[in-house]
Amino acid sequence: MQLSIGSYSFHRELALGRQDIFKYITDCKAFGCTQLDPWNGHLAQLKEGDEALQAGGDPEGAQLSAQDDGYIERVRAAADDAGLPFGCLAVDGAHVYDDDSELRQVLRNRAYRWIDIAHTLGAKQIRLDSGGTYEMPDEMFDIIVEGYRDLVKRAGDIGIAVIMENHFGASQIPENVIRILEAVPEVGLLLDTNNWAEGRKVDGWRMCAPYAKATHIKTFNIGEDGQEATADLPKAINLLLDAGYNDVWGIESCPVDGDEYLGVQQTIALVERVLKQRAKNGVAHV
Repeated sequence: MQLSIGSYSFHRELALGRQDIFKYITDCKAFGCTQLDPWNGHLAQLKEGDEALQAGGDPEGAQLSAQDDGYIERVRAAADDAGLPFGCLAVDGAHVYDDDSELRQVLRNRAYRWIDIAHTLGAKQIRLDSGGTYEMPDEMFDIIVEGYRDLVKRAGDIGIAVIMENHFGASQIPENVIRILEAVPEVGLLLDTNNWAEGRKVDGWRMCAPYAKATHIKTFNIGEDGQEATADLPKAINLLLDAGYNDVWGIESCPVDGDEYLGVQQTIALVERVLKQRAKNGVAHV
């Protein structure tokens, strides 16, 4: 199968100084991944530049320093050496909507900067959140739509697809996700199996699976039976397959016991079991 590990799966290892973007790349190779899906927190050196951008604003958009350029080139070279392309760069802190119009511009400039970084890495997708609130009134919706249209144009011109995730705020409501995606069909969905409003997980899987262009099969507590305690993930995976999902199976493990490497291993095994069972039933998968 085509496999990726969202690098947030190793955020505690990162915080403890036991992993960085370069070890993430070699770890993905060892786990048998077919692409890299980094979280921008793993590009820690570049995030320092985000703080300067936030403080000063940048009407011309994000400009990378020579030091930044050199760092990105080293990251890209390490991925090339491992034989792994960059898939989706998941960006926090550059969402489309905020109540404060000045902060929205800062966020937009950050998004521009990360689009440029994604291009340098050779990533095929960038995840930029919608922001907003559950209610998503018309004014908020219009700002989100305008923002995504702008980002789609900027990213599309350099060959990068913009995708949104059901992550926080407005995007945790399945109806909101569909409304945004129908208004800006160039935007795809990174479907996270967990990040839905309370009581809406199965609705989110069922309603939004047809829009999925990437996944976070999310785990927290896999038991001795190999199943996730917080959600019926075989059901979620089968709904994606029923909807025609035929792309990389991205996982994001956040184990409550803190053992991130075991959590990744268990999550990969869970997905593999579901796909093998599905194959026995005569349904193809990637």
